[in-house]
Amino acid sequence: MSDMHQHSIRFVRETMLPQAAPPVAERGIVKWMRENLFSNLANSILTLLALLAVYYLAVETLPWMLNGIWDAPSIRACREILDGNVGGCFAVLTDRWNQLLFGFKYPSEEYWRPSLAFLLLFAAAAPVMFFKYLPGKLLIFTAIYPFLAYWLIWGGPFLAPVVALLGFVAGYVVWNRFVTSSFAAGFFGAIAAAAVTWWLGGVIVDAVAPENSLLPSVPSRDMGGFMLNMILGVVCVSLSIPFGIALALGRQSSMPIIKWICVIFIEFVRGVPLITLLFVANVVLAYFLPPGATFDLIIRVIIMITAFASAYIAEVIRGGLAALPRGQYEAADSLGLDYPQAMRLIILPQALKISIPGIVNVAVGLFKDTTLVSVISMFDLVGMIRGPILASTDWNGVYWELFGFAALLFFVVCYGISQYSQWLERELTTDHR
Repeated sequence: MSDMHQHSIRFVRETMLPQAAPPVAERGIVKWMRENLFSNLANSILTLLALLAVYYLAVETLPWMLNGIWDAPSIRACREILDGNVGGCFAVLTDRWNQLLFGFKYPSEEYWRPSLAFLLLFAAAAPVMFFKYLPGKLLIFTAIYPFLAYWLIWGGPFLAPVVALLGFVAGYVVWNRFVTSSFAAGFFGAIAAAAVTWWLGGVIVDAVAPENSLLPSVPSRDMGGFMLNMILGVVCVSLSIPFGIALALGRQSSMPIIKWICVIFIEFVRGVPLITLLFVANVVLAYFLPPGATFDLIIRVIIMITAFASAYIAEVIRGGLAALPRGQYEAADSLGLDYPQAMRLIILPQALKISIPGIVNVAVGLFKDTTLVSVISMFDLVGMIRGPILASTDWNGVYWELFGFAALLFFVVCYGISQYSQWLERELTTDHR
């Protein structure tokens, strides 16, 4: 017995063995491929088919891209340089880049203005997009940016955007003063204060405009290219979200008149194609204006696209409101909050978080739909390609290069929006599962 006991104690280990590395199949790229690409027979077949498709796509595309010509005055010169070889005629991009980005009428010496407005857009959007990481004081520049960008792009008297900004400031001051006592008094008082400020400011601007034009004025008809798509996309998305929230709340209102106005608007706009609304903006609205009155076409298009997107966003947000349990509304009532306070502090933040994927889906679709303005003779990026560029004898016949460039620009913007929305969803996640 003692011999057996001594024999067992003899093999008791006093130190730990060094940790062994996991098998090759359980670490690194091999593990990732085994779990994601070849986890079973079906996935393995799909992976091989996908790799085969990528291979054939690369074989057909890479020579065309790598042998591409970037410096040539016309498509005929491109073909002479290629001399029968496979290659793209990318010289059209270097020759017509200014028309693709800014249109063919925007003054070339003023390209710095929309370029600066585009760069300042990131600085203005950052406090809103990354509100948890940037100080709230930066929102002051966000509020100023729309008026600054308008002046940079359109030019004209500097006092015009200043007066527009002062009208909103006056409306906000009156709203802040009277909303605590009465929501209606604050709302209508803000509208009255803004209207009076704009009227008085308009008189002043008309009186001193000739002496106060720091930037040359550029009419809307001279704007085009991808700049026009960006203007329509940014403005319409920014406006459609607050209008969509108002329509969603109005549709759930207990006041029948407001509810049915919102319902009729939403259902009518959602039942009409966007291209029809654009034709209305281009042709029909002129018949409702007084004789001799002019209404900028870009403004008319912005109104119609915003109305179209607002109706869809309203339904997305209404779904978010319906997804909230009734207890959230009861909790707001138990805290003694009135309707505006309950919506602003409790209900809307949760509903908007639920609605983020739907709102982003509408925003991405809206940005791509800005290309429809080409059918009403507005020379956006697609309009420039189909119109002046392909109609010229120098580049008639270049298709893949131009439309591929347009697809790349839209992909970069839409992919950026999608990635930001996914990041925002992770940031706002409160349940850790």
